[in-house]
Amino acid sequence: MAQQLADRRDQDFVIWEQFNNEEIIKHPKYKAFNRKTCEMIMTEARALAIKEILPTMKEGDEQGVRFENGTVKVPESYHRAFKLMVEGEWNNLAVDPEMGGQGAPGFLATSVAEYFMGANWSLACYTTMGNGTAHLIEKYGTEEDKKKYIHKLTAAKWGGTMLLTEPEAGSDVGALTTTAAKNADGTFSLSGTKIFITNGEHDLVENIIHPVLARVEGDAPGTKGLSLFIVPKFIVNDDGSLGERNDIVCSGVEEKHGIHGSCTASMVLGGKGKCTGWLLGKQGEGMKIMFNMINNARMATGLQGLTYAGAAYTLAANYARERLQGRDLENFANPAAPSVPIIKHPDVRRNLSWMKSYVEGMRSFFQYMAACRTKAETGATEEERQTCGDIFNMLSPIIKEYLAFRGHEVCIQAMQVYGGPGYCRDYPVEQYARDCKIATIYEGTSGIQAMDFLARKIGAGKGTVFMKFIGEIKKTVADAKADDTLAPLAAKVDAAANRLGEICAHMGKLAAGPDFKVAFAHSLPFLHATGDVIMAWMLLWRAVTATRQLAKGPKAKDVVFYNGQLKTAQFFIMTELEATMGKFNGIQSGCKAALEMEDDGFGAL
Repeated sequence: MAQQLADRRDQDFVIWEQFNNEEIIKHPKYKAFNRKTCEMIMTEARALAIKEILPTMKEGDEQGVRFENGTVKVPESYHRAFKLMVEGEWNNLAVDPEMGGQGAPGFLATSVAEYFMGANWSLACYTTMGNGTAHLIEKYGTEEDKKKYIHKLTAAKWGGTMLLTEPEAGSDVGALTTTAAKNADGTFSLSGTKIFITNGEHDLVENIIHPVLARVEGDAPGTKGLSLFIVPKFIVNDDGSLGERNDIVCSGVEEKHGIHGSCTASMVLGGKGKCTGWLLGKQGEGMKIMFNMINNARMATGLQGLTYAGAAYTLAANYARERLQGRDLENFANPAAPSVPIIKHPDVRRNLSWMKSYVEGMRSFFQYMAACRTKAETGATEEERQTCGDIFNMLSPIIKEYLAFRGHEVCIQAMQVYGGPGYCRDYPVEQYARDCKIATIYEGTSGIQAMDFLARKIGAGKGTVFMKFIGEIKKTVADAKADDTLAPLAAKVDAAANRLGEICAHMGKLAAGPDFKVAFAHSLPFLHATGDVIMAWMLLWRAVTATRQLAKGPKAKDVVFYNGQLKTAQFFIMTELEATMGKFNGIQSGCKAALEMEDDGFGAL
């Protein structure tokens, strides 16, 4: 069968060869998992994704969700696939056993998620969103809260959401107007409207638990005065049974560019009666608590971009092998020459190399971040745990924005390989492109991530975290320089890392001075250029790993794979990274044109 969804051989290369995750699963926390177990789980997940989930993707896109009298019905085919995923406990693979999950290591859970999300992200999302809500309650809830909610959420019997955005308070969360009035029994009555709520209402579960940001009456304005509340769709009785309907209702769903099978709901709290909520954590610490979910959501959104890109690329590569069109350039002047597969044409090969380099670089980057998150908890020393946690936090805006942005670009280029058919709904790459676009908007738009990276992340530890990150790149450079064939590529990556350090210092100084707006005007190009250097680092790391594997005399099929790693690194570092060096020059120029232009100068009055 032709490759579909994520490339299994490449996944194996990353998790076992590049990152040697057999060392991670030696930790007592993962005693139930060994390499054989992990490989079996990945095989089963792939089979389920292709056989049961992938067929629902097109129907979900065409049918979409239906809003009927305050309820939302998902596409019909989702019910069977949802049931199969939940019965197989695929929804809580990485959740701690104490919370009702299986405790799988992060690298395994994310590899499995590549299959499910690539097969139908909107369906997969219904099965897992309760986990984020459960983690918040586990960390900040009372013992009663934990007993009531966690296991039902992680079992996907109940769904979960995240209610932040309001009509007049999008990214500016501190401007929200939803209020909470304390009741005599310690509960709160909430009133307000939330919009763009993923899975805010649907018919796959019996209850939905909403974490809601609101301001207790009299508390300070801005984000400092926000608190977080547990607001269930149905009130949960002390014995765990469902009680009366809470007054939190869906008032409509959005008609979107893509992800039509995902319910994006508007929710009204306390519109007709009493919407009861329970304070989660301490009053006034809502944003602090919610950021625990936001960081995980950033990872999930980055993975969304990667999975769409990986699926679209494999489809495009296979189409290019099969589609006969045009003569080989060597025989172009001969009208009798046979047509060749389009993969033989130089520009198609360039396009495929471009997509391959980003998909594989992003996959390695994501697994690197998964490893950092794991080692921040299980590292052998306090220094390792601290360093991994710091680097993870610093790079979190990049994993979200860069993978979302580049993932969408890969989907667009996959359409280009198909040509006209790729623009038609007969082929799934068109849907992947539409569905993927949301990833650059979810969890804070591109500019929000760039502002966070510049304002909060690069200065962490007075710049020491950024320098540790550069040091990690230098380790790979040193390994590559030891090999004569990789030394020229290593020199290029070394120069890019040095230049990135210079630009980081420049941007930090600019952001702290009177021209700070200039720094923020260039913050997104800075984030993207940093992502480019990370891609070069990851691809060089892959090349080092492949070279070592080639020295062992592998089978012929693996020789082709490893040689492909070397060529991919060469392509990116010698072409794309060169363009990045030019981006650095543009950033350093500090051009003020965008800031100095009069408002009316943008036209379109």
